[in-house]
Amino acid sequence: MKIELSIPSPALLPAGFRDVLPPEAEAEAALVEGLMQVFGSHGYERVAPPMLEFEESLLAGAGAAIAEQMFRLMDSDTHRMMGLRADITPQIGRIATSRLVHVARPLRLSYAGLCLRTRAVAPELARQVAQAGVELIGPDLPEADAEIVLVAAEALRGAQVPGLSFDLTMPALVPAMLDEAGIVGVARQALLHGLDRKDVADVAEYGGVLAGVLTDLLLAAGDADQAIAALARVDFSPEAARLAQRLTDSARAVQARDPGLKLTVDPVEFRGFRYHTGVSVTAYAVGSAEELGRGGRYLSGPNAEPATGITLFPEAVARVAPRGARKPRLFVPLGIAGAPALRVAGFATVAQLAAADDLEAEARRLLCSHILRNGVAVALPVLQTENK
Repeated sequence: MKIELSIPSPALLPAGFRDVLPPEAEAEAALVEGLMQVFGSHGYERVAPPMLEFEESLLAGAGAAIAEQMFRLMDSDTHRMMGLRADITPQIGRIATSRLVHVARPLRLSYAGLCLRTRAVAPELARQVAQAGVELIGPDLPEADAEIVLVAAEALRGAQVPGLSFDLTMPALVPAMLDEAGIVGVARQALLHGLDRKDVADVAEYGGVLAGVLTDLLLAAGDADQAIAALARVDFSPEAARLAQRLTDSARAVQARDPGLKLTVDPVEFRGFRYHTGVSVTAYAVGSAEELGRGGRYLSGPNAEPATGITLFPEAVARVAPRGARKPRLFVPLGIAGAPALRVAGFATVAQLAAADDLEAEARRLLCSHILRNGVAVALPVLQTENK
């Protein structure tokens, strides 16, 4: 019996990975560069850490929180384990506390690159994730929290993201309240599950002495002023009061510098990157539940230096932002000069490499909208079929 072995298509990729083709790849690259230009204009200097590092470096500090997301392999040279980064922020912490440890604080760094993850955070999401972000290392101040929100807002506005909004949270607040109230074990897990699902009934059932307060805070999530007013009415323990006040102060700092920015506050939200230790932020666009970016306060590097930052997800941004117009493609016949000036004028020139009887047909075949004649870019006539 003859067994036929099927050969996989060369276009088949592992789940969660994809080829980015024209014109999407060019549009995404232009979007990233636009974000980076805004970051640079605020004094954030660009760094480019490697995709691959020794495992212990990637897992130091904040990196330990995403260890299960990291691909690992053996270095054939040193026989040490290496890892492919799952997030760039921990790498920035390593750079800041080693190579740039003597640079004056606050230290402002920006970055852009790809990350690889062992699994997607949701079934519809990729395992190859593009990131572009900023990290502000040094001051532990509400003004620093506000700065990363405002820089991200300017970058996303530059990309023409519609209905931009930012949600501020304090992931440490709910755990601090539960610790103070002595809510542990199964009841704690059930309560956290209820808060995660915004389930008022579960909060009432498992919240114990905190049921009323947590329900009020849960219902207050939304408009920043409304949530801040709800926080002010709660008689917190000293540690929880400190966290609630910091959340309030950071929100007020954002409002003071950009009153027109839509800002929401969720006092009981505790999700996010697990290394976040203070005020955290998520960016959204109107009509989409997808996160455009996420960030917050964390401890940078092995020395636990205070830091905050935000990572934007260019692929998500591209899905809600209008795509810029492609450069018109100009067909340049054999032996014709004048193309450099037209490239400066905004054309993408496509040079003819082999003789053709019908230049217009050849230009159309190569997806050109114009043809160079006598040093001038001439638009190709619209064919009847192109109007249908």
